[in-house]
Amino acid sequence: MRRPLRRSVLVPAGAGLAVAAGLLLAGLLTDDGGAEAAPGGRAGGVSTAAGARVLAPGARQHAPALAGDDLDGRQAGLTGLRGHVVVVNVWGSWCGPCRAEAEDLARLSRETPAEEVRFLGINTRDPDRAAARSFVREHGLDFPSLHDPAGELLLRFPPELLNPQAVPSTLVIDRRGRIAVAIGGAVTDEQLRPLLARVVEEES
Repeated sequence: MRRPLRRSVLVPAGAGLAVAAGLLLAGLLTDDGGAEAAPGGRAGGVSTAAGARVLAPGARQHAPALAGDDLDGRQAGLTGLRGHVVVVNVWGSWCGPCRAEAEDLARLSRETPAEEVRFLGINTRDPDRAAARSFVREHGLDFPSLHDPAGELLLRFPPELLNPQAVPSTLVIDRRGRIAVAIGGAVTDEQLRPLLARVVEEES
C-alpha cells in the first residue's frame, strides 16, 4: 500500500522541489520509483544524484542491526526501527563539515513526522562523550547518537556505501531495513529532503 507523503512537511515549495525536479529531468531518478544508471554512475541500479548514490529497491543491501549506548548511556540503534524510514548520520564534534550540516539535520528531524521517519546519529572518533554532548546541545540535535569512538560500528556497513574515513556521511534506510541512499560528505536540507521524500513514498 502506498503511504501518503506529507509534502507540506517533507518537500516544501522552493529549493526542495527544484532539486527533485532537477533529478527527474536529469534522468537520475525515474517517475516509477526506481533509479537508472546515470553517466558516470554504477551498474546494478545505482545512480549518483546531488552528491548522493541512490539505489533502486532491487539493488539495496541490508543495513547492519546496530544497537548500543547513546551519548547519555541509553539504549539506541536500528534494531527497533524496522518499518520506519531512518536517516543515519555519521558525525564527530571535531569535524568542521559536521558543524556546517548539523543545524539543517536538526531542523529536518524536527519537521519530519516521527511516524514516517526516524533519525539516528553515529558519533565517531570522539573518545570524550562530554565533547560530543556539548556538540549536540550547541546544534539542537534532538535525535539519539550511538557512541562509536573507534569507528567499529562503521565497519559493519558495506564499504562501498559508507566509507569509515568519510565524516560526515548520511544514509537513508528504507522500511525494510535496506540502504536506499548513501551520501558522502556534508549534506544540506535542500539536498536531503527530496531524496528522503522519495523513500517515504515507496510502497512497504
